[in-house]
Amino acid sequence: MTVTLRKGRYQARMADGPADIAAAQGLRHLCFVERAGLAVRPGRLEHDRFDAVCHHLLIEDAQTGDLAGCCRLLVLESGSEIDASYSAQSYDLDRLKCYRGRMLELGRFCVHPAASNADVLRVAWGALTKFVDRLEVKMLFGCSSFPGTDPVDHRNAFDRLAERHLGPAEWQPGIKAKQVVRFGPRPAGQAPAKRVGVPSLPPLLRTYLVMGGWVSDHAVVDPEMNTLHVFTGLEVGAIPEARAQALRALAG
Repeated sequence: MTVTLRKGRYQARMADGPADIAAAQGLRHLCFVERAGLAVRPGRLEHDRFDAVCHHLLIEDAQTGDLAGCCRLLVLESGSEIDASYSAQSYDLDRLKCYRGRMLELGRFCVHPAASNADVLRVAWGALTKFVDRLEVKMLFGCSSFPGTDPVDHRNAFDRLAERHLGPAEWQPGIKAKQVVRFGPRPAGQAPAKRVGVPSLPPLLRTYLVMGGWVSDHAVVDPEMNTLHVFTGLEVGAIPEARAQALRALAG
């Protein structure tokens, strides 16, 4: 077992063999299936065909070895390989096919309910920074998930994303999924949502956005996972210098 990064209570490493991958799939089942109230899957594992072609990052309690968080990483040599990504199953990513830099799809990120979300996320980003720098990745992307499939529950969040964080037209994903929620003007007769405080965003998405990340102009309805997810992109070169230095300090 090779530890990639250790900070305080948690350490990060890449999965080493089937047992590690199964542990990650078990945590994913807890977070994405059981906690969402979905039907239990065989073996209490959440898995799909993409697991076999991905790296799997594990965040563990350094003292007990218990799995606290995980995510999977798919490396693409350029945008010409974008159709091989998980995201491409739900989004038309033709505009990204001309992207020339190496890309990294980050997916299935989750944190055990008993773990510290903020601390796990911090260690995960430190480990990811080392991975990105070593492979000279130029763009990160993936799907950021909102719980449930009712868009009314997330109207304020979607409004905020549409107003402040839409991706550039040259990379903007097109619509591919059968069920989507378009961002923008509300249907006639639909009252605007009351804006109380800052809209709730998934922690991973918040991190993307503070680093200069951007989103698609629509969310995809995913009944199988009981989520609404939004395509998220981040060009490494666009990360503000102060943020980049902080990430590399964390990775050190």
